Amino acid sequence: MSQLLLTLLVFIPIFGTFVILLLPNSLKNQFGKITIGINSFQLLIASYLMMGYEGLSEKMNGILSLDTFQYLEKSEWIVLNLGTFGRLSADYTLGVDGLSNSMILLTAIVMVIGAISSLEIKHKRRGFYALYLLLSGTIMGCFLALDFFLFYLFFEFMLLPMYFLIGIWGGKNSEYASIKFFIYTLVGSIFILVIMIALAASVIDPIATAVQLGLVESLQQVTPDIIEKVHVMLVSGEIEQSNLVRTFSLVHMMDSSNYIPNAILSLDSGAMLFGTHVRFIAFLMVFIGFAIKLPVVPLHTWLPDAHVEAPTSISVVLAGILLKIGGYGMLRIAYSIFPDGAHHFAWYIALGGVISILYGAFVALGTHNLKRMIAYSSVSHMGFVMLGIASLTAEGISGAIFQMFSHGIISAALFLIAGVLYYRTGNLEIENYSGLSSKMPRYTMLATIAFFASLGLPGFSGFMAELFVFLGAFNSSAVNNLVPRWMTIVATLGLVLSAAYYLWAMQRIFLGKYYLKDETVDEKLVDLSMRELIMLSPLAVITLVLGVYPKLLINLIEGSVTVFVEFANYVGLDYIKAIIGA
Repeated sequence: MSQLLLTLLVFIPIFGTFVILLLPNSLKNQFGKITIGINSFQLLIASYLMMGYEGLSEKMNGILSLDTFQYLEKSEWIVLNLGTFGRLSADYTLGVDGLSNSMILLTAIVMVIGAISSLEIKHKRRGFYALYLLLSGTIMGCFLALDFFLFYLFFEFMLLPMYFLIGIWGGKNSEYASIKFFIYTLVGSIFILVIMIALAASVIDPIATAVQLGLVESLQQVTPDIIEKVHVMLVSGEIEQSNLVRTFSLVHMMDSSNYIPNAILSLDSGAMLFGTHVRFIAFLMVFIGFAIKLPVVPLHTWLPDAHVEAPTSISVVLAGILLKIGGYGMLRIAYSIFPDGAHHFAWYIALGGVISILYGAFVALGTHNLKRMIAYSSVSHMGFVMLGIASLTAEGISGAIFQMFSHGIISAALFLIAGVLYYRTGNLEIENYSGLSSKMPRYTMLATIAFFASLGLPGFSGFMAELFVFLGAFNSSAVNNLVPRWMTIVATLGLVLSAAYYLWAMQRIFLGKYYLKDETVDEKLVDLSMRELIMLSPLAVITLVLGVYPKLLINLIEGSVTVFVEFANYVGLDYIKAIIGA
């Protein structure tokens, strides 16, 4: 059933990019509607796939084997003959499991909302919408790719449209913000690239290698017994280098049996760097690469500048989706391939999460610009994601994924709220407004929902996400002894600080006597239009529904999370023992 649908999710918007570029200039007023239509089609496909996804299935939970992915598309893509070093293959592999399904749905939702918001763009529309659709396709590709090389292409190519969307259509300091965003993310990408190359040199595809050895005639004939035979031959040194088929497959990289003996990232290599085993260094480099994207303190400084300068629609996409690629990359790549490193650095990762929670909240509390306040609240909320991931418990990982989805919805709503105010007045300084509830009641109602959802009020999705994270982090000391309980207790201070800065901003902007510093824009300060209601209302409904009935999302991710947690804990400890033994 998934044949072609996963490809359509990625390439329909990319194809739309070329459609926009080829349309005559006489249709420039239709570019926005065409973009909305393409992203809406993408949402329909994603919704259809998620409605049919069996998240609780014991046999189709993904993670460890391509055969267990309910939705999968795989075909041979790039094969290089390396002579005496064998062959190197990169397959076109797209798949969906519990780590990615909620992110795919989130991407589809937020991209439609962002496209509707982008109708405010009045200049250089062709370029904007072409880049927007290109961004949509590359983001979706990141969440679907199961081949490291394919993932990296999407991850790296995503920088290009984002750089121009901020730099050309942003505010007065947009060039500085876009360059800062580009450099930070590029540095992280280089870290990831180095480890990707090292992994490709260390890991084989046992199925393709079996065919290369002549054990079977085709890939379809390979059985588990054949794969086991290849592993035995690999360990005993019976396979010549020229017959090895090295791979970029993320799934194959998770199995230590696929590592070439004494390769740089194999468990028995004994390679050290700065007195630390090279696998721990590799984990750290990949983790930092994704931590920049998340972002984590102190690697976060690009985010507030990018948000403040970006147009509303791009802030929606940046906060709603792009940050989540950082968290997803940690789970899919850093933790899955290097569970040993995840255990080794768990204490420091959890501490980084706690620092991000508190630092982001403290800075948001002292910020007077509404967009900057929301940006720092994102830093704080992504700290919860890192704390949940560090715990390596079922509750913590579920909470981290739930938080990424919930924050994607809520932050999109928050930046739309800020965009409504900026579109009317051109100013986002909190002290310039007061008593807007008397003039903009519908706007006030939806802003209140977004604020309360973000501060973690019970009944909203933000509360459920943070509750799961706290449960997982608190239980971690009893389950795997990775996160001390004092960190969880300290992290709860972030909830108090979130309530403080959101309630303070709400009181200043919406309550009290009506006041507008710039009285010349008083006539422009009208309540929400139908277009704005269409953007904000679905986001409010989603956060309310998931707050009351979180099982809708949990059912999608539970099966895969269970497998992932068991793998990361047990295999991670085994890997550490093997490394110590080496």
